[in-house]
Amino acid sequence: MILQVSGVCVSFDGKDILKDCSFHIEEGEKCAIVGINGAGKSTLLKVITGNLSQDSGTVTMKSDMSWGYLAQQDAVDSDNTIWEEVLSVKQDLIDEENKIRELENKMHSSPSHELDAIMERYAALTHDFELRNGFAVRSEVTGVLRGLGFSDDEFDKVVGTLSGGQKTRLALAKLLLSKPSLLILDEPTNHLDLSSIEFLENYLKNTKSAVIVVAHDRYFLDRIVTKVIEIENTKATSYEGNYTLFSKKKQQLADAMLKAYLNQQEKIQHEEKVIEKLKSFNREKSIKRAESREKLLDKMERIEKPVSENAAMRFSITPSIISGRDVLQVMSLSKAFGDNVLFSDISFGITRGEKVAIIGDNGTGKTTLLKILTGLCDPDSGSFTLGVNVKIGYYDQEHQVLSPEKTLFDELSDSYPDMDNTRIRNTLAAFLFYKDDVYKKVADLSGGERGRLSLARLMLSNANLLILDEPTNHLDMISRQILESAINEYEGTVLYVSHDRYFINSTATRILDLKDGTFTGYPGNYDYYIEKRDELRELSAPEGSDKSSPATGPTFTGTLSKSDTASVSSVGSKSDWEEQKAEQARLRKAQNDIKKCEDEIASLEAELEEINNTMSDPLIATDAQKLTDLTMKAGEISDKLGSLYERWESLNT
Repeated sequence: MILQVSGVCVSFDGKDILKDCSFHIEEGEKCAIVGINGAGKSTLLKVITGNLSQDSGTVTMKSDMSWGYLAQQDAVDSDNTIWEEVLSVKQDLIDEENKIRELENKMHSSPSHELDAIMERYAALTHDFELRNGFAVRSEVTGVLRGLGFSDDEFDKVVGTLSGGQKTRLALAKLLLSKPSLLILDEPTNHLDLSSIEFLENYLKNTKSAVIVVAHDRYFLDRIVTKVIEIENTKATSYEGNYTLFSKKKQQLADAMLKAYLNQQEKIQHEEKVIEKLKSFNREKSIKRAESREKLLDKMERIEKPVSENAAMRFSITPSIISGRDVLQVMSLSKAFGDNVLFSDISFGITRGEKVAIIGDNGTGKTTLLKILTGLCDPDSGSFTLGVNVKIGYYDQEHQVLSPEKTLFDELSDSYPDMDNTRIRNTLAAFLFYKDDVYKKVADLSGGERGRLSLARLMLSNANLLILDEPTNHLDMISRQILESAINEYEGTVLYVSHDRYFINSTATRILDLKDGTFTGYPGNYDYYIEKRDELRELSAPEGSDKSSPATGPTFTGTLSKSDTASVSSVGSKSDWEEQKAEQARLRKAQNDIKKCEDEIASLEAELEEINNTMSDPLIATDAQKLTDLTMKAGEISDKLGSLYERWESLNT
């Protein structure tokens, strides 16, 4: 074990953020910390790294271990070149290499009596240098820089001239190359394109370092983590397995907790009815039984009602009209900015109901293509046509369609003037904007809040063609799942750009891969794309070449293979139906038995009451034989009632 977190508590302004959080990390373990936005994930990382003091609890690391931390906004800034900056991480090896070179030079100029000592020192240094992989240090640095999206001709760029995203990638490169015992990463996939994320996945899977990562990229988490720690309602809960296994286990646990709560509530209500009924019999035995059951009910340990962890968006889009079958046709489109040619002579078509994902590296022109299709940018050549009755709804990742000076309420009311105030407020509430939130200015919103507002506008558009640019950016995992459900249930057509592979995998029916200025098309979701892309690379690579390098090929056509589940579904349906019929028959019999028992109790109680009335008659009181017979009869009825009370309780248990 290299890290132990025990009972950590953190609060801000009297509000608990983390409360009694405990977990541990083993050597080499890959762990994800997940939770909704604001749950305290980044706060926990800051506590672990000592950047924030906890109110109570302890964080214990293994002695002599090293760790490295990448915060969300971490960036490198210096006067070095990219190459110099990253190579500085290996300075101890560079220094050792320089000493080896010095010893080599001394061998040529030193007298013979000193040569043995120099040779011995040289052999020791060379052996150590080799053990520490020193001979591969430059190729290792080159591989990491390329993997994180830096081209060779960028290596000589001065760090100070880079963009914020490039500086963050540089900070990540330095951290990976430092190879600490524990890597702590907060949203490391931000600023990475798909190929760079794949590189990072493979690096983290193969590194001997333990990893703690906060990320919203569920596909990324599925591929690398072996443990998930969820922060929910200030508590930390550990789950073994990747993100998908965590989701299933969490859902199973939530279902089991809800079922246990509902079952107990049903039992409590049932017991209360039984107690009330026993009291209504108004006999000493039945009252005692009622009191006994009341005591047991009071001692019952009550299960608290499961509470939904947080509010979630409610999101659905309904097209106002159905478009024609051919929704969009793109013909020979080209676009360049100066000497930078993004794409040339690209053509494709989209039909009604398709969910098409456009993927590709940063800077290939994906967003530019969407802007051309929405009329925000002109192509250099080529054209596109929309089909009959096509109505576009556009989601802009930069949210430029929003007016910064407007309030949220005004943004919707100005865009949809026919909407009344109640519907505007209800729509905003569906996207988690409540009360005075609706009067916030767009300029004051966070990235996630702007994303939710843009989705609210999109929902009201009633469009039948959605064009979405990175719709999952800034959304937490729950909101992403809700958006996925909305897209899958949407009856219109969708064309979108996304780096969220889990989202693509869940929603896409076709993928267009934009690479080297042209499209390669793949029917199916992201998993299918990966499978066929790798097949095409194998086929396209020359004999004896490195087949792991990307290669473009012809558009792959075909259909996704599906398991034939009809017979299984049929058997399952029949079995369920038979079980349901048997359960219904059992319930009917139980209800009939209870009613029969209650009727018999009522009849005997009436008979007993009649006997008691008769025995109180003065004429009977003087007739000893008659009184004896009635007393014996009353005793028999009381015994029968006692047995019936027990049977009735048994039937109701």
